Amino acid sequence: MTYVIHGATGAQGTPVAAALAAVGASVTALTRNADAVVAGARVRAVDLGATDALADAYRGADGVFVHLPIGGPEDRLRHAHSIVAALNAARPGRVVFSTSGGVPVESADRAVAAVVDGLEQSGLSHAVIAPRLFLENLLLPPVVTGAREQGLLRYPLPAGHPVSWASHLDVADAAVALFGRPDVTGLVEVGLHPAVTGPELAEAFAARLGHAVTYEPLTPAAFGDLLAPLLGADAAGGVAGLYDFLGTLPDSAIAPDRSARTVLGLPPRTPLQWLTDAVR
Repeated sequence: MTYVIHGATGAQGTPVAAALAAVGASVTALTRNADAVVAGARVRAVDLGATDALADAYRGADGVFVHLPIGGPEDRLRHAHSIVAALNAARPGRVVFSTSGGVPVESADRAVAAVVDGLEQSGLSHAVIAPRLFLENLLLPPVVTGAREQGLLRYPLPAGHPVSWASHLDVADAAVALFGRPDVTGLVEVGLHPAVTGPELAEAFAARLGHAVTYEPLTPAAFGDLLAPLLGADAAGGVAGLYDFLGTLPDSAIAPDRSARTVLGLPPRTPLQWLTDAVR
């Protein structure tokens, strides 16, 4: 079996490529850096705006894992259209697309909507993975350091806002399973159900770290200020804007009937299970 993985050196693509390579699949890792090294995979540098080159990379593949890189809205939309056109031209056996989370699919930006709509219109066998917020966000230094050193888990959501947290590893598990389940089409949501509030998340940190941890909600603007030295002002401002929007919603929870647990029999990692491996 042959698979093409977008962003195979990044947070979402890396575990997908690794899981497929581990079972002996032939994996092509699409990257923007021709010198990248991906264990068990052939690396192929492709410009996401180059439709013909993408189609050549997809052609003959049993499966393609797609997600869009972070970028400006116009660049993301251009990449989305290029990817959809290439998929239509190459006609791989199966496509799995991750929305990369953040917001519900119905509130996604134009680029994500373009890929979802394009896949629906293509007639290709496909599924759409829709996480919400990633547990790996909690490894950002302002978040994990506060929990570890000050006993304060600071995050820009109200304390009572439940979140269906998911790991990048949960997304990878779902992607690999979906490649083998062509009978499953449409939307598959990945994350915890029931969703977890901030204080419940702090309890998991306390259990892992061995000391009391209290949840402290931040304003999105304050969180953006903490991230600006790490991400740059523009990216941090975008993150703050996301949490401004999420704060207007009653929750960030998935629908259990569309969950990977229900559809694929894949329970997500609990916060404590994830923390056991992720936080030392």
